[in-house]
Amino acid sequence: MATVKLWSDAEAEADPRVRAVFADIRATRGSDFINNFWRGLANDPGLLERTWTSLKTVMGPGSLDPLTKELVYIAVSIANGCPYCIHSHTAAAGAKGLTPEQHGEFLAVVGMANQTNALVNGMQIPVDAAFKVGES
Repeated sequence: MATVKLWSDAEAEADPRVRAVFADIRATRGSDFINNFWRGLANDPGLLERTWTSLKTVMGPGSLDPLTKELVYIAVSIANGCPYCIHSHTAAAGAKGLTPEQHGEFLAVVGMANQTNALVNGMQIPVDAAFKVGES
Protein backbone atom coordinates (compact mmCIF):
# COMPACT_ATOMS: atom_id res chain seq x y z
CA MET A 1 0.00 0.00 0.00
CA ALA A 2 1.30 3.42 -0.95
CA THR A 3 2.24 5.89 1.79
CA VAL A 4 1.03 8.77 -0.39
CA LYS A 5 -2.10 9.42 -2.38
CA LEU A 6 -1.98 8.18 -5.99
CA TRP A 7 -3.60 10.87 -8.10
CA SER A 8 -6.45 9.98 -10.43
CA ASP A 9 -6.64 11.40 -13.94
CA ALA A 10 -9.43 13.74 -12.81
CA GLU A 11 -7.29 15.09 -9.96
CA ALA A 12 -4.32 15.51 -12.30
CA GLU A 13 -6.45 17.44 -14.78
CA ALA A 14 -7.40 19.92 -12.02
CA ASP A 15 -3.76 20.91 -11.37
CA PRO A 16 -2.08 22.69 -14.32
CA ARG A 17 1.45 21.56 -13.42
CA VAL A 18 0.49 17.93 -12.94
CA ARG A 19 -1.70 17.99 -16.05
CA ALA A 20 1.24 19.32 -18.12
CA VAL A 21 3.67 16.65 -16.88
CA PHE A 22 1.16 13.84 -17.37
CA ALA A 23 0.48 15.12 -20.91
CA ASP A 24 4.22 15.16 -21.64
CA ILE A 25 4.65 11.64 -20.27
CA ARG A 26 1.84 10.45 -22.54
CA ALA A 27 3.27 12.25 -25.57
CA THR A 28 6.86 11.15 -24.96
CA ARG A 29 5.92 7.52 -24.39
CA GLY A 30 3.17 7.38 -27.00
CA SER A 31 0.81 5.85 -24.45
CA ASP A 32 -2.14 6.93 -22.33
CA PHE A 33 -0.75 4.96 -19.36
CA ILE A 34 0.53 6.96 -16.38
CA ASN A 35 2.12 4.63 -13.86
CA ASN A 36 1.77 4.79 -10.10
CA PHE A 37 5.23 6.32 -9.59
CA TRP A 38 4.18 9.49 -11.39
CA ARG A 39 0.77 9.43 -9.70
CA GLY A 40 2.51 9.39 -6.31
CA LEU A 41 4.95 12.17 -7.25
CA ALA A 42 1.96 14.33 -8.25
CA ASN A 43 1.55 15.14 -4.54
CA ASP A 44 4.53 17.48 -5.02
CA PRO A 45 4.22 19.07 -8.48
CA GLY A 46 7.71 20.57 -8.31
CA LEU A 47 9.26 17.19 -7.56
CA LEU A 48 7.15 15.62 -10.29
CA GLU A 49 8.38 18.20 -12.84
CA ARG A 50 12.05 17.90 -11.82
CA THR A 51 12.02 14.12 -11.77
CA TRP A 52 10.26 13.80 -15.12
CA THR A 53 12.59 16.34 -16.76
CA SER A 54 15.67 14.56 -15.42
CA LEU A 55 14.43 11.08 -16.31
CA LYS A 56 13.42 12.17 -19.81
CA THR A 57 16.88 13.65 -20.34
CA VAL A 58 18.88 10.75 -18.90
CA MET A 59 16.84 8.00 -20.54
CA GLY A 60 16.46 9.88 -23.82
CA PRO A 61 18.70 9.71 -26.88
CA GLY A 62 22.41 9.60 -26.18
CA SER A 63 25.52 7.57 -26.85
CA LEU A 64 24.10 4.55 -24.99
CA ASP A 65 21.31 2.68 -26.75
CA PRO A 66 17.87 2.57 -25.05
CA LEU A 67 18.10 -1.12 -24.08
CA THR A 68 21.49 -0.63 -22.41
CA LYS A 69 20.05 2.26 -20.39
CA GLU A 70 17.17 0.04 -19.22
CA LEU A 71 19.59 -2.74 -18.25
CA VAL A 72 21.68 -0.33 -16.19
CA TYR A 73 18.47 0.91 -14.53
CA ILE A 74 17.47 -2.66 -13.70
CA ALA A 75 20.92 -3.48 -12.27
CA VAL A 76 20.89 -0.43 -10.01
CA SER A 77 17.30 -1.18 -8.99
CA ILE A 78 18.34 -4.73 -8.04
CA ALA A 79 21.27 -3.35 -6.01
CA ASN A 80 18.97 -0.85 -4.30
CA GLY A 81 16.23 -3.44 -3.69
CA CYS A 82 13.45 -1.55 -5.54
CA PRO A 83 10.88 -4.10 -6.77
CA TYR A 84 8.78 -1.40 -8.45
CA CYS A 85 11.72 -0.18 -10.55
CA ILE A 86 12.89 -3.73 -11.30
CA HIS A 87 9.46 -4.57 -12.70
CA SER A 88 8.83 -1.32 -14.57
CA HIS A 89 12.26 -1.21 -16.20
CA THR A 90 12.22 -4.94 -17.02
CA ALA A 91 8.93 -4.30 -18.82
CA ALA A 92 10.49 -1.30 -20.59
CA ALA A 93 13.53 -3.39 -21.56
CA GLY A 94 11.23 -6.06 -22.98
CA ALA A 95 9.48 -3.41 -25.04
CA LYS A 96 12.90 -2.35 -26.33
CA GLY A 97 13.74 -5.90 -27.45
CA LEU A 98 15.13 -7.71 -24.41
CA THR A 99 14.67 -11.44 -25.00
CA PRO A 100 14.18 -14.02 -22.24
CA GLU A 101 17.65 -15.42 -23.04
CA GLN A 102 19.25 -11.98 -22.73
CA HIS A 103 17.36 -11.36 -19.49
CA GLY A 104 18.65 -14.62 -18.02
CA GLU A 105 22.22 -13.84 -19.05
CA PHE A 106 21.90 -10.29 -17.72
CA LEU A 107 20.68 -11.59 -14.34
CA ALA A 108 23.61 -14.04 -14.26
CA VAL A 109 26.03 -11.13 -14.78
CA VAL A 110 24.31 -9.06 -12.06
CA GLY A 111 24.46 -12.03 -9.69
CA MET A 112 28.12 -12.67 -10.45
CA ALA A 113 28.96 -8.98 -9.94
CA ASN A 114 27.17 -9.04 -6.59
CA GLN A 115 29.11 -12.15 -5.53
CA THR A 116 32.54 -10.91 -6.59
CA ASN A 117 31.89 -7.42 -5.20
CA ALA A 118 31.06 -8.98 -1.83
CA LEU A 119 34.20 -11.11 -1.90
CA VAL A 120 36.48 -8.20 -2.85
CA ASN A 121 34.87 -5.95 -0.21
CA GLY A 122 35.08 -8.64 2.45
CA MET A 123 38.75 -9.29 1.73
CA GLN A 124 39.51 -5.59 1.19
CA ILE A 125 41.59 -6.39 -1.89
CA PRO A 126 43.57 -3.31 -3.03
CA VAL A 127 42.93 -2.09 -6.58
CA ASP A 128 45.72 -3.01 -8.99
CA ALA A 129 47.59 0.02 -10.34
CA ALA A 130 46.79 -1.15 -13.89
CA PHE A 131 43.03 -0.79 -13.16
CA LYS A 132 43.08 2.71 -11.66
CA VAL A 133 41.29 4.93 -14.14
CA GLY A 134 42.19 8.60 -14.25
CA GLU A 135 45.33 8.29 -12.16
CA SER A 136 48.72 9.07 -13.64
